[in-house]
Formats: sequence, structure tokens, C-alpha cells
Amino acid sequence: MQFDFNSPEPIFIQVATQLEDAIFTGAFQEGAQVPSTTEISKQFKINPATVLKGMNMLVNNDLLEKRRGRGTFVKQGAQEIIIKQRQEHFYNDYILNLINESKKLHLSEDDILTLVKRGYDNEQDRS
Repeated sequence: MQFDFNSPEPIFIQVATQLEDAIFTGAFQEGAQVPSTTEISKQFKINPATVLKGMNMLVNNDLLEKRRGRGTFVKQGAQEIIIKQRQEHFYNDYILNLINESKKLHLSEDDILTLVKRGYDNEQDRS
């Protein structure tokens, strides 16, 4: 984890985002224990209340669960929840804008698919 203390994004949001990313990428597997509030706060010199606020966001979003006396764990199905949320954000943030702009340019659905395929092909050539 890495935090930008100069960022306008609050630290608790950064905590939540980085924990969510770790779940998404599989760094924290479903059922696995995540570092405690105390561990994160000591390691990164962040107020424990700030870390707790970020972790509670993920508890409220059904990604983490607290087990009394044992710690905080990644819930089963958390990765799938994140994938669905991110797909919805992708649709709202990118696809709708793509469709609106393509209509202005009088591009058909087939034209858009051709451009997307071209983008994928170009990306594969770079790999």
C-alpha cells in the first residue's frame, strides 16, 4: 500500500481503494485475513480512526467482515462484487460517453465495433 498525503482524496478513501484493489487483484483472497487497523496505521503512520473509517466502508459494501476477537476478513464473493461494480462504473464512465460521441460522429454500431477491434489488435501488437 502507498498513500499520497498531498492528494485531495481523503486518506480513508485511499485506504478503502487500496484494500479493494488488493481484493480485486487477488492479493487478498476471499476468506483471508487483511492487515489489522493497528498494523496499517503503524506501518504507514496513519491515524487508526482514519484506517478504520476506510475499512468500515468495505464492511458496509459487503467486501470485508469483522470477526470478533479474530480480525477482519475478505468475504466470500467480494471479488465478484468488485468486478460487477467496476463493470457498471466502466459502462457509466466510458461506454455511455463513447455512444454519445459516436452518435455525434454518425458512427454505426458496426463502426464502433470495428474501431474497438482495431484497438484490441493494436494493443496485442504492442505486447
